[in-house]
Amino acid sequence: MIATSWRRKAQEPLPGSRIPVGLGPAAWLLIVLCCQTAGANVPLYGYEVVHTYPHDRGAFTEGLFYLNGYLYESTGLVGQSSIRKVRLETGEILKKIDVPAPYFGEGIVNWKNRIVSLTWQSHVGFVYDLATLHRDREFGYPGEGWALTQNGEQILMSDGTASIRLINPTTLLQTAALRVTLDGREVTRINELEWVKGEIYANVWQTNLMLRIDPRDGHVVGVADLSGLLAPADIIPGQTDVLNGIAYDPQHDRLFVTGKNWPKLFEIRLMRKGDFPP
Repeated sequence: MIATSWRRKAQEPLPGSRIPVGLGPAAWLLIVLCCQTAGANVPLYGYEVVHTYPHDRGAFTEGLFYLNGYLYESTGLVGQSSIRKVRLETGEILKKIDVPAPYFGEGIVNWKNRIVSLTWQSHVGFVYDLATLHRDREFGYPGEGWALTQNGEQILMSDGTASIRLINPTTLLQTAALRVTLDGREVTRINELEWVKGEIYANVWQTNLMLRIDPRDGHVVGVADLSGLLAPADIIPGQTDVLNGIAYDPQHDRLFVTGKNWPKLFEIRLMRKGDFPP
């Protein structure tokens, strides 16, 4: 059962493919259909690469955040999951703790002097000491665990559906939820999350899309197409996987993205292409 579940989430299209395969319901088709309606007016963004940094090609990235000059990253796959403190400029792993089998590591977020982490289908999360990465305790939750971020008051959690859960950071219990919609229709498979200047940025699993979401009502207010970040020479068939991982440095207004088993991490600047429909 573990092997079957792992393959379902791990076997994804390679970066650079604009139309995802096997996405049901297809997030990209949903966006196209919504933007063909008369009232749709969703800004579309491309990107400019500001800087490129090295990234561990062996890291199956599931969660990412930036704090006090360092990246913190969680990786997935049963038997290969870990949480790491990483030097941005070099990709050097400064601290690392393994997440033991049978857990499949997922999203992470900092809260005060702790790191809160999720696992995929085990219904168990863990809390670590931020400085030492020592595991302090565990907690439970229903459903799947995909990604985490925080807004200074609450922790936000994705679970693979169109829902973003609002979590009390003290009790780690859900208090409410947002339903992510574009032009009134649900957008499912919301994955990695990041809080950026009052908005929720989210990867959509199995696509090269990153959504900008209004945290007041869950409405999508922008769609960024990040196709083509990796050059063909950077892609190893059967190893290089999809876009996943967003981190933000609020002090210097820097946005970072990477992917699963990517050899590079990119600082990017979003650039508006125009409004849907074209």
